[in-house]
Amino acid sequence: MFVSVMLDPGGLDSSKAIASVLTRFGFKKVQRACWESMQISQTQLAVLKRELDLATDYYDTIRIYQFPVNGNFAITELRQKKWKKAVFGQGTPSNSNSKPGLKQ
Repeated sequence: MFVSVMLDPGGLDSSKAIASVLTRFGFKKVQRACWESMQISQTQLAVLKRELDLATDYYDTIRIYQFPVNGNFAITELRQKKWKKAVFGQGTPSNSNSKPGLKQ
């Protein structure tokens, strides 16, 4: 699966910690705030998200773009330590929140 991770770290320490996690998972830096992988599985991605959650703080924002996810395109965002996911495919987009209190 193709996965692209966009970073907006809140500080230098967070930036270094996130870069370290992404490097460990085989991501390559393609632009200043963009990392990509063509070889990550769904299982590895779930572990990556847990690792990123541990490496970030309230001020960090991460967006993960995935394709394909059951034939669809998915965007997952970590903002203010809360995850939000939107899946786009045929028809209307669907949203799922992994933590309560998230807004569209």
